[in-house]
Amino acid sequence: GGTAFGFMLPVLAGFIAMSIGDRPALSVGFVGGALASAGITFASAFDPKIPAVSGGFLGALLAGFIAGYLVVGLKKLFAGLPNSLEGIKPVFLYPLLGTFLIGVIMLFINPIMGSINTGITGALNSMGGTSKILLGIVLGGMMSVDMGGPVNKAAYLFGTASLASGNFDIMAAVMAGGMVPPLAIAICTSIFRNKFTEKDRQAGLVNYIMGLSFISEGAIPFAAADPIRVLPSCIIGSAVAGALSMAFGCALRAPHGGIFVIAIVTNPLAYLAAIIAGSVVGAIILGILKKPVQE
Repeated sequence: GGTAFGFMLPVLAGFIAMSIGDRPALSVGFVGGALASAGITFASAFDPKIPAVSGGFLGALLAGFIAGYLVVGLKKLFAGLPNSLEGIKPVFLYPLLGTFLIGVIMLFINPIMGSINTGITGALNSMGGTSKILLGIVLGGMMSVDMGGPVNKAAYLFGTASLASGNFDIMAAVMAGGMVPPLAIAICTSIFRNKFTEKDRQAGLVNYIMGLSFISEGAIPFAAADPIRVLPSCIIGSAVAGALSMAFGCALRAPHGGIFVIAIVTNPLAYLAAIIAGSVVGAIILGILKKPVQE
């Protein structure tokens, strides 16, 4: 599990870079993400007694964009080279210079991003009582903002990072919030059938499985088709689930799994109640907001 999740930041940065600078940017992005994860700085690189400061998700996100635009810049820089040298650009010039530049840049960026991550983590970890319920609202809602995008991943990675510090209630709230969007849509398509096409109702049935498996992306087609109504409904439902999970004192030691890890959730019945409540709230709001469709 630790090895598998270790791939997350390099892969994230690599594919962000590739989306900007095409395939030559992939390896440059991987290196940037790996350096963000490792947290190597100029100080720690030359003095092993100085600890590394991980840039975390935010550092990897920034590394991906920087790597992509670095390669775009290198392409423009070498555009005037003779055609006979065209073949060495993607296999030698771009990866060599791109890797060197992203390496130097990340050594400067890591201390800054690490300080930001430490500050955010410290502030969130210091929350207790009512503040923890507010934290559940924020993290739960974030899981529905873009359903698999940067905001969702920021909340998810904070939840997984909290496992290392023993704050298992945060991971529980995060997963509850992430399960709500597909479940809310599935329930809505089952109850408010006249507000969805037959195709949407069939897709809604699949979302029961997606939601129970903690795959928020199942809601993306519905959100893309009608973001003004779907996103607010899911965000509110997820916030409710996250808040109730915190209020009930639910805790989770697994970083994924959905309903299949309910056996290791502290206070499992209350946790199920939180997820159901959030899903029903989201479904009702969406049902009220959507208009009937004519097939």
